[in-house]
Amino acid sequence: MSDERAANAVDKKLGQRVRTRRLEIGMSQEKLAELLGVTFQQVQKYEKGVNRIAASRLFDIASALDMPVSRFFENLSARAAAGVAETQRDFVDDVLATPEGAQMMALFAGIKNVKVRRRVVELVRALAEEEQGKRG
Repeated sequence: MSDERAANAVDKKLGQRVRTRRLEIGMSQEKLAELLGVTFQQVQKYEKGVNRIAASRLFDIASALDMPVSRFFENLSARAAAGVAETQRDFVDDVLATPEGAQMMALFAGIKNVKVRRRVVELVRALAEEEQGKRG
């Protein structure tokens, strides 16, 4: 018998999107917690999908992060509810929800020279292909 109140894959995806947006705008967990009137540990639990986010709390989070509530639910489907990343955007969200992904995007955005940006993409592509070759 499953507990209807237990967090599920959608809660985890919502938490990832909260984290991604928070990192996008350079906000700390402490600052978000302060704006919401909760502890930073509670924000951590939301972001990890450990605790479910109530509708009213999601509204408050969206306001604090200056984004529409609907963005949290974009492209969610039954497959996403099952924990399956199904689109390129899902993979991007998953990567941006990691500290390394958020740091990589912030650093990449700071590169203004188009040629340098292309070289960085080529380097990352080569590294990814090499990694796949090792697993294959």
